Amino acid sequence: MFWDKAAGVYDIFVNVINRKTHHKLKIIVSDLIGTDDTVLECACGTGMLSGVIAPKCRQLTATDFSPEMLKKAEKNCASFGNITFAQADITKLSYSDNSFDKVIAGNVIHLLDNPLTALSELNRVCRDDGMLVIPTYMNKNSKGKTSGFAAAAGKAGADFKRQFTADSYKQFFLDAGYHDVQIILADGHIPCAVAVMRKAVKNESV
Repeated sequence: MFWDKAAGVYDIFVNVINRKTHHKLKIIVSDLIGTDDTVLECACGTGMLSGVIAPKCRQLTATDFSPEMLKKAEKNCASFGNITFAQADITKLSYSDNSFDKVIAGNVIHLLDNPLTALSELNRVCRDDGMLVIPTYMNKNSKGKTSGFAAAAGKAGADFKRQFTADSYKQFFLDAGYHDVQIILADGHIPCAVAVMRKAVKNESV
């Protein structure tokens, strides 16, 4: 698996190559977490966001599909006692309905064959008054052309399935049945847009 192989060097991308974007992203996500929140984080990678969520929340469940990414995340976040790490498929979550106050899935939507299936699962496990926070890298420039980052990552094996601008990313969630979608941009070398929305209720579609 590409992400198992990438786990050993992924922190270089996080902390060096795209440091400016990730610094802003961590602030944005941290500001959305409350002290009483129980949080599910999918696609936690090596723990970049886990490390800013854990100090703010009551309990964090951090998951990833890649065992090697999880190993790195556990090591990077060893100082926090309120994180449970688990391997999970974002399209087939084992958690009960309405389990978490906040559900976060960072930089994964553009990698999925079936992002709407994943979105439905994230929505399902989020409490009825809860919040979804879904950051994803912007892989197209303002003229709609594929970014150099997306092209290089694809050649390396990341296999991006979708490429978004901030506008098309917001439209993705509106088309899925969400309302009042807020997009917060973390700008930098490889910008990231954070989609923030309330859980879609029964009479809405996702």
